[in-house]
Amino acid sequence: MRHRIAAVVFMALALPATAAGILPSRFDVSGVAGGDALNVRAEPTTSAPVIATLAPDARGIEVVATDPSGRWGRVNAGEASGWASLHYLREEPDVWKEGALPAGLRCFGTEPFWSLVPEGATARMESPEASASFELKTLDLGHPSNQRRALVLTNQTATATATITPQLCSDGMSDRLFGLETLVVMHGEGGPRLVTGCCSVAGR
Repeated sequence: MRHRIAAVVFMALALPATAAGILPSRFDVSGVAGGDALNVRAEPTTSAPVIATLAPDARGIEVVATDPSGRWGRVNAGEASGWASLHYLREEPDVWKEGALPAGLRCFGTEPFWSLVPEGATARMESPEASASFELKTLDLGHPSNQRRALVLTNQTATATATITPQLCSDGMSDRLFGLETLVVMHGEGGPRLVTGCCSVAGR
């Protein structure tokens, strides 16, 4: 009996404290006392240095990956990327829905700087040179657990197609990491042009 109890305890300790669903996704800090804060650490261990903190009522925290144990989530804090305990993060429901984009999703890139912000059935693309509004159609693969999306953008003078793929992505300007990579092919004056970047579900 003693060996059986020890085996059960060992198995319980080996299991992740929490399980994240489809990543990247948004989480809210939960279970942290009002006068305390949730530490963001350089590595997924309590012995790692604290690089930032999250307020006890922080919402819309983007988790882009988990460590092998499933107990820690990689998050952005300021200009850095670190690890927060998933025990104190509660996933928002229905961030990913079939046939739709997550609310607040935005895509962006550098060299050149550009941004793409979907808003319902439209999207706005901006760069230092110009900005334009497009009609937006979203395509997916018909599987709720698959975040891959294609965006078809059209207006009277130009068209663009963007792909969104789950993949750790750097913005090239900081140590932050995002969970979605995008490729955008733009058709307009001067012929087709390709830009690349990252997308975030953390909202605006």
